[in-house]
Amino acid sequence: MKPTKKPANPNFSSGPCSKRPGYDIQALDISTLGRSHRCAPGKAALAQVCSETAAVLGLPDDYRVGVVPGSDTGAMEMAMWSMLGARPVDVCAWESFGEGWLSDITKQLNIKDVTGVTADYGQLPDLSLTHADHDIIFTWNGTTSGVKVPDGDWIDDQRTGLTICDATSAVFAMPLPWDKLDVVTFSWQKVLGGEGAHGMLILSPRAVERLESYTPPWPLPKVFRLTKNNKLIEGIFTGATINTPSMLAVADYLDALAWVKELGGTPAMIAKSVSNLAVIEAFVERHEWIDFLAEDPATRSNTSVCLTLELEAGQVKELATLLDQQDVARDIGSYRDAPAGLRIWCGATVESSDLRALMPWIEWAYQQVCK
Repeated sequence: MKPTKKPANPNFSSGPCSKRPGYDIQALDISTLGRSHRCAPGKAALAQVCSETAAVLGLPDDYRVGVVPGSDTGAMEMAMWSMLGARPVDVCAWESFGEGWLSDITKQLNIKDVTGVTADYGQLPDLSLTHADHDIIFTWNGTTSGVKVPDGDWIDDQRTGLTICDATSAVFAMPLPWDKLDVVTFSWQKVLGGEGAHGMLILSPRAVERLESYTPPWPLPKVFRLTKNNKLIEGIFTGATINTPSMLAVADYLDALAWVKELGGTPAMIAKSVSNLAVIEAFVERHEWIDFLAEDPATRSNTSVCLTLELEAGQVKELATLLDQQDVARDIGSYRDAPAGLRIWCGATVESSDLRALMPWIEWAYQQVCK
């Protein structure tokens, strides 16, 4: 039978993700709007973004946090263009974004000594094939495959290369071993449900040392430049952004960080996301026609949950469209490069009650497209 109860919030997109529960745009502090981002209040707000991010994530005291252009992609490209080339590079890729970093490194930067450590959608490559004396590029959570790195045990504490981690759908949702990560990037519009266009760049002291001791052989666009006269531009990490940010988006991000603290910090965010995943796990366990794309439960993402169904690709698209038309699930089709299926965001901005309400609708829609 057609279900009667609908999710109160049908937004399950994997980016931009649902706004936090209780979000009210009228509650934002917009006192900096219409002013220069370099005025004292504007710079203070941007500095607060950096300091509050470090505090909420529990970063080591000597790590730096900066706001950069271009979302997570901009932050990753900035790190790669500024730091790579000093050592051989191992690129771990098991979905579209990791494959994109591999392509950029080999085809745009033209670095020759590159090893791809790869796997198909649904699998995690053998990370032990990476080298401690190489720079290592990887995503912590494959947003388009629903496959995550379960831990950082494979990263050598005595490494001489840098670890550069795209953590945009993992930070605030999965425990990250900061001492093993030299460069971490993410965007506001993922786990915190913030707005797009801005990226976050987190640097360890080892990453700063690389920046100050190595000059890449290619020209760097202005928006990628992190050093001047071989010294880190410290202002980037204290609120002096490279280019003009949206102060409305900044206010929105600060609102999200305040909510995280009210919820109980990053541990509470992780717990809520894991609880959300459990709703889908219970549903999958009861139905043979649906399964996780991630083959190993230990690598199953608790944010971008990717599912396969016993349907043709056209039927999967029909099912997703049907759920959208019923106003119970928006934007849950799989990523364009991924296998046909569903992708349901389970980060902490999503309520478990809405996921529980959604599950019967997925079963109903499956029965409709199978007729």
